[in-house]
Amino acid sequence: MIESLSMFLPADVPLSKRIFDLSLTIPGLILISPLLAVVAILLRLFHGKPVLFSQVRPGYRGELFAVYKFRTMTDRRDDAGNLLPDEQRLTRLGRFLRGTSLDELPELFNVLRGEMSLVGPRPLLVQYLERYSPEQARRHDVLPGITGWAQINGRNVLSWEDKFRLDVWYVDHWSLWLDIKILALTFWKVIKREGISQPGHATAEEFMGN
Repeated sequence: MIESLSMFLPADVPLSKRIFDLSLTIPGLILISPLLAVVAILLRLFHGKPVLFSQVRPGYRGELFAVYKFRTMTDRRDDAGNLLPDEQRLTRLGRFLRGTSLDELPELFNVLRGEMSLVGPRPLLVQYLERYSPEQARRHDVLPGITGWAQINGRNVLSWEDKFRLDVWYVDHWSLWLDIKILALTFWKVIKREGISQPGHATAEEFMGN
């Protein structure tokens, strides 16, 4: 039983965190499966194929994995074939999915695979790895999460430095009680729809280093 629970999980990640994740993720996926189907159908109708967005991100200890989300942007390009800016490709349906965090639901399958946790620093772009300071890179000392300490303390309105500071704080203070607190506050933040994007950006500006 213990071996099956720890499947795909790095050896030095607490087993209690894995049990906690699975105890919520498995019944949660069963409960929200009709919602997942409805969102997928709407995206297929209004955005076309594919309904899922997949991108390689660094996870625990910087190991790369494919993260899955519902697609919120079109593939609109300019005359030269370059993708248009995010704000021009983000659709009304996409804004709704982002504002309600419904676009993040497919990441529950990453949690099942042991690549992510329900709570942890958000998995960011691969190119950021070489831009972190040694202290900021410590955010990869735990599994990345669907939500995290930075997400309930400002999300995208925070500066990158503040986000990383909060991520490292979580690494140093992790406990199951803290995860429970973050999950509870996440639901409240989603209802209030706070911190969805930085002013002047569809999501957040790129992190260019310190």
